[in-house]
Amino acid sequence: MGSKINKIIRVLVKCLILSVLLTACSQPVKTQNAQSENNGNPANNYLNINDSLEKYNRNIYAFNVGLDNYLVKPVAKAYKAMTPGIIGTSISNFFLNLEDVGNAFNNLLQLKVDDAVNDTERFMVNSTIGFAGLLDIASEAGLEKHDEDFGQTLARWGVGSGTYVMLPFLGPSTVRDASARVSIDRLTNPTHYSEDNLDYFVLNGVNQRASLLTQEDAFKDISDDKYSAIRDAWLQRREYLIRDGEVDEKSDADLIDELESLDLE
Repeated sequence: MGSKINKIIRVLVKCLILSVLLTACSQPVKTQNAQSENNGNPANNYLNINDSLEKYNRNIYAFNVGLDNYLVKPVAKAYKAMTPGIIGTSISNFFLNLEDVGNAFNNLLQLKVDDAVNDTERFMVNSTIGFAGLLDIASEAGLEKHDEDFGQTLARWGVGSGTYVMLPFLGPSTVRDASARVSIDRLTNPTHYSEDNLDYFVLNGVNQRASLLTQEDAFKDISDDKYSAIRDAWLQRREYLIRDGEVDEKSDADLIDELESLDLE
């Protein structure tokens, strides 16, 4: 059974070009103010935006957008046509299930023991009853899905984010989160230990990009300066995740709704 699944994944990935990565993260998420200053946006009351590499970041952003337009998006469209309905959902569930390993690990490091136990139970349930995570039985059973990574763990223990950085292929990040992503986050992902880890990585990236295709109409009028809008939205989302949804008293209900809508999963 496992070998057959691996063969299917291999065939899909080889057809989808190994050079396609997670460029989708650099695409617009939500309409935001184009300026990096507060400009009346309550989210920026607690965001301290550090973009000292802006010139470099804008060049990388332009590269990512070009790659997405000419390669990633066409491949994502072909992929979506190949994986309609339940197939695409099952692939998404498979990768989301694997993320629960890292979620449990980081919740434990953050001393959120109950959440760590919850995430472990999710992984065990979906990996067994859910047929290797293809079905999300855990959510139906009331086990909440968390979103934790080592960058959030470092932030919880006082490590500063450093400057904002736009990564080639991967999109928005910070010095802290980028270093966490290529080290501990990588090691807590079970696919890292597979000989087909690159195939899994590319498949996950294309699958995520395909999931955004239906949302693109809402991105067209995001701002005259999409780079700043994406940066501010991403930093708001990170702050929201680090705080587990808790915001300053200065923030209001509209901000909470806005940040929740930025979820890319």
